[in-house]
Amino acid sequence: MLPTVVIGAGPQGLAAAAHLIERGLDPLVLESGDTPAAAVADWAHVRLFSPWPELVDEAARRLLEPTGWVSPERGFPTGAQWISEYLAPLAVALGDRVLTGARVVGVGRKGRDLSVDEGRAEAPFVVHVERSDGGEERVEAAAVIDASGTWRSPTPAGADGLPALGERAAQAAGIVSYRIPSSDEIPACAGRHAVVIGNGHSAATAILELVKVAKKHPDTRITWVLRRGQVGNTFGGGTADELPERGALGQKAKEAVEAGLVDLVTGFRTERFTLEGARAVVHSEDGRSLAPADQVIVLTGFRPDLSFLSEVRLELDVRLQAPVRVATEVDPNLHSCGSVRATGAADLAHPEPGFFIVGAKSYGRAPTFLALTGFEQVRSVAAELSGDREAAARVELVLPDTGVCGGAGVFDAPEAAGGGGGCCAPAPQPIELGLMPVRV
Repeated sequence: MLPTVVIGAGPQGLAAAAHLIERGLDPLVLESGDTPAAAVADWAHVRLFSPWPELVDEAARRLLEPTGWVSPERGFPTGAQWISEYLAPLAVALGDRVLTGARVVGVGRKGRDLSVDEGRAEAPFVVHVERSDGGEERVEAAAVIDASGTWRSPTPAGADGLPALGERAAQAAGIVSYRIPSSDEIPACAGRHAVVIGNGHSAATAILELVKVAKKHPDTRITWVLRRGQVGNTFGGGTADELPERGALGQKAKEAVEAGLVDLVTGFRTERFTLEGARAVVHSEDGRSLAPADQVIVLTGFRPDLSFLSEVRLELDVRLQAPVRVATEVDPNLHSCGSVRATGAADLAHPEPGFFIVGAKSYGRAPTFLALTGFEQVRSVAAELSGDREAAARVELVLPDTGVCGGAGVFDAPEAAGGGGGCCAPAPQPIELGLMPVRV
């Protein structure tokens, strides 16, 4: 029997393997990193919004409990704790079904390129893999579940979706980064100017950690840059958010702006960076420029890497690059209220039978992905691949409301933004999976 290849040994990839085993199928998880959950390890210092009971997949729990593992029940773990107390033990339980140092560079059908119809559905998948030791191999598979996430593809600062002029040079100079800084970076930030570009939970998390530095070192300057002309839902749903830690994050960020600890700049669409020694000046399309920054933290979201899927027949939304039936649920241009419907195999299917994109990558460029969403997705997909259509169609999850209504706001609408006032920081703070992680 050919295996079902799962791309990515993150939270959803490992959970998918557990569900496949329960269904009598043989998973093979291919992870590009040197360890399982390598992407989570990159944001190990960040605390999640979701409590422990929402971060453990049920099939994974059933696989782990006979080993003596005890599920954590209280608190909000950091990424490091999520790995050590759940994801790493799960990978151990899966054993040699998880291969690390195995980067998937292509997926297709055996003997048939994208244009060939005849016998396509009956041909096995072929998954091309590059190993960390320099070797190459081709794995045949009965089905493929892409749980590779979006962490390795952050959205650049440029307002047109492309890297701004000079952005790559500023990154090479160590001035621009695309993640929430860790506590190891705090000392170098005091008394300097940090710019945070982004509208989501990851940006708010970075802002709050920088505020801690500014309170100890008043000469630290923080600038928060929003592309949109209004604040909109930047500060989240507050007490109406059914994930209290997420709601509190936005309210604390709002308080920091109102207290004058942060300069909030709206309607600023980044066009270019210019270097001034060890600092960078950020310029907008309308001619405005920010004061020279020692650190620019770009937290504008993530996007799916579709480069290795060029020989797979996909049905993606043209805006979000998400499966079309998922996109209607999560499109920030359209979605007007806080709750999102759980998605299953029928929503995740493509014209290529047996191929599914799950996890954060299934949301394409949309933000705010929760682990619960991915666990329900892989449960449904595993049921579908095993032939249990009834279980695949069943919805076993209601997602928590964000408490935010009104969508993302009018893109060009001006709105007076309070605030007055970078560098780096954090002790753990909440982040959305999708993280940022979110962005989450």
